[in-house]
Amino acid sequence: MHRQGTEAVIICTGSKQGITNPPGNGAYNATKAAVKSMVEHVAWELRQQESHVTAHLLVPGWTFTGLTATADGRKPDGAWTADQVIEYLMQRIDVPPANKEFYIICPDNSVDTATDNARMLWNVNDIIEKRPALSRWSDAHKDEYEAFVREKVA
Repeated sequence: MHRQGTEAVIICTGSKQGITNPPGNGAYNATKAAVKSMVEHVAWELRQQESHVTAHLLVPGWTFTGLTATADGRKPDGAWTADQVIEYLMQRIDVPPANKEFYIICPDNSVDTATDNARMLWNVNDIIEKRPALSRWSDAHKDEYEAFVREKVA
């Protein structure tokens, strides 16, 4: 793709769990964190080569699939359809190269962008504030976390 000199995109699918790392599914979270790291490096390397190929991390929100259907097969109210995810993606990459987004973090019908951003920021702040790992899920930080999200979402 790079040698052809034509514009192309590489889309890798990550997960919010690879960014916010909620307890309970460590192996999945680790693989999605690895995807994030890998595609960040690919994107950087392509920029260094002044390539017409760009790499992007697609992070869908809750998306309706056979695995997320209700017991009777219906789409849960909070989930987006795959078509909604693709539409959101295309709005962010079908633009001039300078305007393409690398991190394409999709909201869904139950979590908006402001809430996603607050959750990710809290996670990074665990490091900066010297809080324990995964403090968002700790009883000792529950009230502080909830106040933080309220402030960021307001």
